[in-house]
Amino acid sequence: MDSLDLKDIHLPDSIGWWPPAPGWWLLLLASILVLFAARIIFRRLTAKTAIKHAQKLLKQLRQQPDDKLETLTTLSALLRRTAISTTTRSEVAGLRGQAWLEYLDHCLPDAPFSKGVGRCLADAHYQKSEPDEVDFEALFNLCERWLKQQGKKS
Repeated sequence: MDSLDLKDIHLPDSIGWWPPAPGWWLLLLASILVLFAARIIFRRLTAKTAIKHAQKLLKQLRQQPDDKLETLTTLSALLRRTAISTTTRSEVAGLRGQAWLEYLDHCLPDAPFSKGVGRCLADAHYQKSEPDEVDFEALFNLCERWLKQQGKKS
C-alpha cells in the first residue's frame, strides 16, 4: 500500500473580541434602556413626593396664625423648593422678581402670579413692614392650585 500524502489538521483562527456578537449588542441596548427608564421613574417619584410634602406643609401653614410677613416668606420658599424639586435647579434657583412670577405662571392659563394675588410673592417678603393689602385666603388657594398643576405635569 502506498502511503498517502496527508496534511496536518489546521485549526481555525481564534475569535476576535471585535465586533461583539449580536447578543452583546442587545445586552448593551437593554441596559441603556433600563437605566433611562429608572431615571425617569426616579424623577417622577421624587417630584410627586415633593409635591405631596409641599401640599402637606401648605395645609399646616394655612392653619397656623403667624404674622403676615413670615407667612409670605414661608410661602415663597415653599414654592421655590417645590419648583426646584420638580425641575432642574439651574432652571429655577436664580429666578427673582418678575421672572419668578412668570415661571410660576407658565403652567396656569390666567397668569395669577404676575397679574393677580400672587404678585406679592415677588418682593413683599423682602419688606420691613407687614403688607396690609394681601388676601391670604386667595393666595393660599392660588398656591394649592399651582401645586395641583405641578402634580398633573409630572
